[in-house]
Amino acid sequence: MNWFSRNPARRNTRAESVEVSEQGGIRSLHIGSDTIQSSMKVSDPVALVLSYTRAMMGFLLFHRAPRHFVMVGLGGGSLAKHAYHQFPDARVTVIETNAEVIAVARSLFHVPMDDDRLRVIVGDGGDYVRDHPSGCDVLMVDAYDSRAQVEALATEDFYREAREALEADGVLVVNLWSTDPRFDVFLQRIERAFDDQVICLPAERKGNVAVFAFQRRPTLLRWDHLKAQARLLEIDTGIEFQKFVGRLADLNPHTEHRLLL
Repeated sequence: MNWFSRNPARRNTRAESVEVSEQGGIRSLHIGSDTIQSSMKVSDPVALVLSYTRAMMGFLLFHRAPRHFVMVGLGGGSLAKHAYHQFPDARVTVIETNAEVIAVARSLFHVPMDDDRLRVIVGDGGDYVRDHPSGCDVLMVDAYDSRAQVEALATEDFYREAREALEADGVLVVNLWSTDPRFDVFLQRIERAFDDQVICLPAERKGNVAVFAFQRRPTLLRWDHLKAQARLLEIDTGIEFQKFVGRLADLNPHTEHRLLL
């Protein structure tokens, strides 16, 4: 595996350094540790390589036509790039605390420069969410440092502010680690903030769970409707939406005919 960094002198400090590795045509971002924060297929920069990023796009089963994505955390920009290219009528706003992450994402991970549809902002994601009520219809939170979930972006107050930041038909999408001892605590906070209007989708890679929390109850909950939607989405995006429908039964109450929400 080849390593390269914007500040190689920091390689052994275990500080929150921003580093990049490459192996087998896959380029990966690391922040402060060897843990992969984001990965990109060099020959196809827009494809979603990591299964948890594809699972986060599972919200499309319930909210088919996003208009404005707000993303807390950029990483290598996988979700931002995908949304920008896959939904040409939608806007994408990303809030990232680390300016060096933004520089690396643009220089080595093909994140486009800002234009009328894309803005990448250096700032605090919690502040942005609180200051922009009813500001988006899709709010995506993937906020981890080198060790764990960023606590300030996993409080019940934050999740309540996240709900306020959504338009009437909006959805919050959160990446959680099921192996985190606090997973149930975080999930229960989301459930309380969103009146239990929450659906969990386990990613293919063991550990990651995409959590979808809805401003109002989604209407497509029957398995036959979800399977039909999944077939269309899979054709449009190349993402394994039909498998997603099968996994929804693993973590959510359901009957033979529908999800229960």
